[in-house]
Amino acid sequence: MRRFVDNALAVTKESVKTFTYESLNNIARLINGVSALLLAILLGKSNILEGAQGWELRPTFHGPRFPRWMENGVSSFNQFIHELSVDSDSSSVDYASAEDEPDEIYRSTPSSPLSDGSGTCRTSTHINHDPHWTNWVAYIFSWIFLPARFLLRIPFLLFRLLSSRESKASLDTGSPHPRTFHPFRKVHSSKDHVVQRTIDRRRGVIEDLHLAIEIFIEAIFDMFHKAAYFVFSPFAAFRIFGKWFSSPSAGDKDIDDNVSNASVPTATLGANDPSPRERNLTLHHTLNTDARTCRDVITELGYPYEAIHVITSDGYVILLERLPRRDARKAVFLQHGILDSSMGWVSNGVVGSPAFAAFDQGYDVFLGNFRGLVSREHMDKNISLRQYWRFSINEHGTEDIPAMIEKIHEVKTAELKLSHPNEETNDEQPYKLCAISHSMGGAAMLMYVIIRRIEEKPHRLSRLVLLSPAGFHDETSFLFTVAHYICLLLAPILALFVPALYIPTRFFRMLFNKLVRDFHNYPAVGGLVQTILSYGFGGDSSNWVGVLGLPHYNMNDMPGLSFRVIHHLAQIKRTKKFRMYDFGSKAVNMEVYGSPEPIDLGEYYSLIDIPVDLVAGKKDQIITSSMVKKHYRLMKNSGVDVSYNEFEYGHLDFTFAHHEELLAFMMSRLLLVEPDLKRQSSPKKALKLKKTGQARSGVSSD
Repeated sequence: MRRFVDNALAVTKESVKTFTYESLNNIARLINGVSALLLAILLGKSNILEGAQGWELRPTFHGPRFPRWMENGVSSFNQFIHELSVDSDSSSVDYASAEDEPDEIYRSTPSSPLSDGSGTCRTSTHINHDPHWTNWVAYIFSWIFLPARFLLRIPFLLFRLLSSRESKASLDTGSPHPRTFHPFRKVHSSKDHVVQRTIDRRRGVIEDLHLAIEIFIEAIFDMFHKAAYFVFSPFAAFRIFGKWFSSPSAGDKDIDDNVSNASVPTATLGANDPSPRERNLTLHHTLNTDARTCRDVITELGYPYEAIHVITSDGYVILLERLPRRDARKAVFLQHGILDSSMGWVSNGVVGSPAFAAFDQGYDVFLGNFRGLVSREHMDKNISLRQYWRFSINEHGTEDIPAMIEKIHEVKTAELKLSHPNEETNDEQPYKLCAISHSMGGAAMLMYVIIRRIEEKPHRLSRLVLLSPAGFHDETSFLFTVAHYICLLLAPILALFVPALYIPTRFFRMLFNKLVRDFHNYPAVGGLVQTILSYGFGGDSSNWVGVLGLPHYNMNDMPGLSFRVIHHLAQIKRTKKFRMYDFGSKAVNMEVYGSPEPIDLGEYYSLIDIPVDLVAGKKDQIITSSMVKKHYRLMKNSGVDVSYNEFEYGHLDFTFAHHEELLAFMMSRLLLVEPDLKRQSSPKKALKLKKTGQARSGVSSD
């Protein structure tokens, strides 16, 4: 009878699992099919999908491609390296959030003499978020999405419960020694977890629902199975109940502690003492989302990394990242654009990323990050949300970039004095620094150079390469035009209620992260979203869905967009001039600029004293090529050494897509700048030459 009940429960369980699994799959197929139908109805826009990097519309539908380092096809050698890094005692698998890590973890190479002072611990700048209306909105939406949150949390709670029971049951044997295969099973799964993190095996919402339903069904039928067991074996049931009510022994507690604190014997390859040593493993991100940082990408690919926390004059803490070549006399500074981060410069891996290409050419590479993260890092720990987001493009060009470039100058000067003590240059700057900027980063870089020239301060740059720079926005899509007019009309009201645009809570950022993964798993849905976004942005062919999958949009943090930045762009569009932020008051403008009107930067292009390379995209509908040509004409008329080039790219292709011709062009521009060195001999040799010269002058006088 007991066997019959067991078989009946097993058959019923598998039937229920199959029915629910297929039902969910049919719903997903229906959504994907409807999306494919809508995609086919949108005539005349197939070029949007074909223009996206990695998108192939024919012969079948393929989803938007993520970068190569996020795909599943990792080489066997790289997989071996990642597996070895888990077993090696010299590496760490602690993927804790930024708030939990000490500052030293952000350095993979020895720090420079002056970068220690700039390293500010993230925990020391953690902000106590004050109550705001966005918290109420997030609270309301959290109740609306309560069923989804419940289903997403069921798998992990049940898994922990079942795993703890299985571990206790397996250890409750007659042997006095605990069995050790559970810790090693945990270690094996942790290794798989690390490797899967490296090749981006994060789950989407549909996959989470599959897992939640399966674990829920397993738990329900496990309860029925145990109930049947108690009915058919009453004496065993009474014995189990007696163990439950009895106090646990100290030995069982020790065994439980040993299981919970699992460790793995490891040995460092090539070490003098190869005897295994135990190292505890700590794993996070149980929700299986991709929360890698730029540091993770750089170090996973085997490049050196250093993080320098820079404090601006108004108290913002921004992150300056680096691929260090400490003895290099040529450096490059890469600055991202709007709603982006330094991740964009390394998103295509070793082959297609500007940061790695510059490093391989012998440059000391610095990756800048603007203020404006959800984590709100500031020296004032109690700064309010509205106060933190009160910045425009002005602050990017007059606060962020100056602070980062001055830190670069401080660090490089100190390092080169140590590595080349017997050499000197013709000026006080022993290195050459070039800058590559994209979109809003280009506008901020132009603002920086002009304002430094007006203030008669050195800008320390030798060349500018501006990829689709912002600054002129006469021609924009219908959506952007409507948004600009709404922003201008309702600016006083919107500034009070919408200080910035970002995803407010960890749950919604996690949900967004998983939805993007579903866009990749269901290509018709991803294609529909890609087409809708391309429609909204005027037909720009950039891979919008792929960019949304970048890991800097994760549950821990993400770049936000200040309302003042939006308002500043709207002012530029209305006036058709590249000028600084208008505070709306002549008195305030007079105090800040010394004139009742903001500074028109286009009128000061004659102050630019370095070569500038402008690059535009023919398929770019965010900043059209005609707007980049407007920069070019003003610079040319002002006597600036400027060049103009066009490529068949969309707006995001300059950083996200892999284009060898663009990398070759950028590297060729950088190679035009070489350090002008004047070598000096050793002190003894110099003294000898000096005496020889004096003797010759004495002979000639005789």
